[in-house]
Amino acid sequence: MIRTAAVLCWFNAIGFGVFTIPAIARVQAGKDLPIVFGFPAYGQGPFENHGIKSTVPLLAGFLAVCLVEAAAGWLLWGNHRTGAILALAILPAGAIYWWGFALPIPPLVAVARTALLLAAWPKLD
Repeated sequence: MIRTAAVLCWFNAIGFGVFTIPAIARVQAGKDLPIVFGFPAYGQGPFENHGIKSTVPLLAGFLAVCLVEAAAGWLLWGNHRTGAILALAILPAGAIYWWGFALPIPPLVAVARTALLLAAWPKLD
């Protein structure tokens, strides 16, 4: 269960964090956001509907959340309780970005990951 939770951390971190790098580069160069699987990466979601444009600091913040998720996954792979605490602590920040960028998959992954972590909590070192 714990290693599955680690993989789910990495899924969100890599699957969504990897696209922030080209998005940051394009926004910094004054270009449009890249299109990923037919959708603008980190655009046209509730953030933009509320007047919050995808800026370098906003995208860098999301990249930071993804990096923390990756670190949590690494710690969980080693069966460290710190990884579970980190994965739970980053949830509110992640949820804000997932909502703001209209990302439907990360919340589902986070729910599964959290359920696994809570079920396996006594087994963590």
